[in-house]
Amino acid sequence: MAGYRARGDLPATSTSAEAPGEFHYGNELVEYIRKTHDAHFSIEVACYPEVHPQAADPDTDFANFARKVRAGADCALTQYFFNADAYFDFTERCAKAGIGIPVIPGVMPITNFAQLVRFSDACGADIPRWIRRRLEQLQADKPALLDFGLDVVTRLCETLLRGGAPGLHFYTLNQSEPTLRLWQNLGLPAPV
Repeated sequence: MAGYRARGDLPATSTSAEAPGEFHYGNELVEYIRKTHDAHFSIEVACYPEVHPQAADPDTDFANFARKVRAGADCALTQYFFNADAYFDFTERCAKAGIGIPVIPGVMPITNFAQLVRFSDACGADIPRWIRRRLEQLQADKPALLDFGLDVVTRLCETLLRGGAPGLHFYTLNQSEPTLRLWQNLGLPAPV
């Protein structure tokens, strides 16, 4: 949709909290697409099981998500996380609120300690202390870090799938190999 933009992430150079474009909130864009194009698009929206870093509090964050769903979202993709309990708590809140769209967990393979810390700090994703400490210890040993990361994220994915997650959304960061290794570890059918 050329010319239309929901807030999304503000550019790094932005000094204003004011969102660029015609729409200030994601629910406004979802509502516009539904009204003007009805079912021609499947609309997937973002959600944050660990709470958006700019949200005033968890309830406000959840209310913002619910507005996007009520506006016509078909599915939600979560920000990546490493704590399955955060996802399951979020989906329980959805069920209690009558939100029935699929909520697909976001998963990011661990490939680089410094990059992971930087991204996680920016998006509000928690790196559990035990993972952070082990990654700190392994950061100079790339193969060991990759193996540890693969094991951690494989267990996370297995837990999510066993717990009823409708699928997995991989944040690959343009690196297919770690995601393919994870896919193989999970024993999933070969991607088409």
